Amino acid sequence: MAKVKMLVQTKYNDQLLRAEKIYEVPDETAKRWDQSRLAIIIDNEQETKASN
Repeated sequence: MAKVKMLVQTKYNDQLLRAEKIYEVPDETAKRWDQSRLAIIIDNEQETKASN
């Protein structure tokens, strides 16, 4: 599983994922979204900096 920060709003598995929010999704999905510019993959260090 990978954490991603959504760049756009989308519906995934019958859930509404909002832009600028952080979600955990499977690695393959995260890679695909990153390449398509739907989301960016983050790690815990980036998440900590974003919340400060």
